[in-house]
Amino acid sequence: MTQSASGTEHPHPDVDPHLGQILVTHEAIQQRIAELGKEITVDYAGRAPLLIAVLKGAIMFMADIARAISLPVELDFMAVSSYGTATKTSGVVRIVKDLDIDLTGRDVIIVEDIVDSGLTLNYLRKNLAARHPASLEVCALLLKEGMQKVEPDLRYVGFRLPDEFVVGYGLDVAERYRNLDDLRVYVGPGSGH
Repeated sequence: MTQSASGTEHPHPDVDPHLGQILVTHEAIQQRIAELGKEITVDYAGRAPLLIAVLKGAIMFMADIARAISLPVELDFMAVSSYGTATKTSGVVRIVKDLDIDLTGRDVIIVEDIVDSGLTLNYLRKNLAARHPASLEVCALLLKEGMQKVEPDLRYVGFRLPDEFVVGYGLDVAERYRNLDDLRVYVGPGSGH
């Protein structure tokens, strides 16, 4: 067990009973991000893409993908609510924090942590497209297989995963586990497994 500054104990990830198998290791994540960064660098040569991270889950991925792109990039952040603290999406999306940067004429890449039902992403795409960007693409770290009614149009995908509830590398359950450096199956309360 490790102890936080407040004195409460937190189980080490290797002994936490709510964490299942590692689905994607830290090394595999970093290798795939390097590959995605090279693809984006080639695809956007001579341009300065604007990366928009969807908070909070995409923050780790945003930091790493931005460093993997060998171009000038700008960053902005958006927070939307569709989950709350539940493990199942509600289907209701609302903007909690909007962008600071005008998208008109910009090459925009939405940086998403995970695409499952696609409801949040579809909402974001429509919302951002209405702001007249020059281009609008998606870079998702994870695509949960079989959760969408139609195959989502994602330009860049890190990993395709089975329908498992995943935590780590920015993904959480009630704000826990974001700081794990790998992606693990969550088998605790509310996981549905």
